[in-house]
Amino acid sequence: MSGRAESIDEVIASLDDIIDRSITASSRLGYFAALYRKVTVRVRDSIAEGFFDDGSRMERLDVIFANRYLDAYGRFERGDEPSSAWRYAFDVADQRRPIVLQHLLLGMNAHINLDLGIAAAQAVPASALPSLRDDFNRINVILGSLVGEIQRDLAEVWMTLRLFNRYLGSVEKALINFSMEIARDEAWALAEQLAPLSEVERDGGIIERDREVRELAEVIRHPGVLLGAVTTIVRLGERGSVPRIIGILR
Repeated sequence: MSGRAESIDEVIASLDDIIDRSITASSRLGYFAALYRKVTVRVRDSIAEGFFDDGSRMERLDVIFANRYLDAYGRFERGDEPSSAWRYAFDVADQRRPIVLQHLLLGMNAHINLDLGIAAAQAVPASALPSLRDDFNRINVILGSLVGEIQRDLAEVWMTLRLFNRYLGSVEKALINFSMEIARDEAWALAEQLAPLSEVERDGGIIERDREVRELAEVIRHPGVLLGAVTTIVRLGERGSVPRIIGILR
């Protein structure tokens, strides 16, 4: 990977490159990239359809946001240090035991709980941040439209998913609660915290937030005895090679 994306189409091209290389290498790094591509395409199409109040502003936010992931991935590939939240998610990709959903949640944790608030604070001047909130919240509608599709994808990986959803709560609800309620609100709070700060002050706030998000990643990876037993059962039932699962998520 070289350079930074300047448009959503360039973001999608960079994600395609990560996905293709992950398929070739049978790398689980492709799981989140495949999911993220799906979201990014939907955002691009929604901008074109006039879904947001300010399409050009939303594209700017989306590109800044995506570049934080692309930069973290590039740093990891070069042997440099990304944020600790991304480092944890990337390191876990080498481990076979986490279920596909855990890999996705680790990426969502780093990208939404850390990167999204930073990107929002960078996309507009501090005085204009309140005007961004409605469009910021509209991302939830897009994510919500994809949840059922993601659930079907995961059910194709683990054929008895629907049975477990009946007794343990649906994956749909888990994804909605994680990515669109808690994480979104936390991301907006971070944007409000960072927006009025100087660059040096922002750097300090980002380091502190990164530490908190890294701690949450530990909980996602090691969710306790009961949920840990559930994820073990799910992992035993997951079917398909890493390239096949990436293809399903793509």
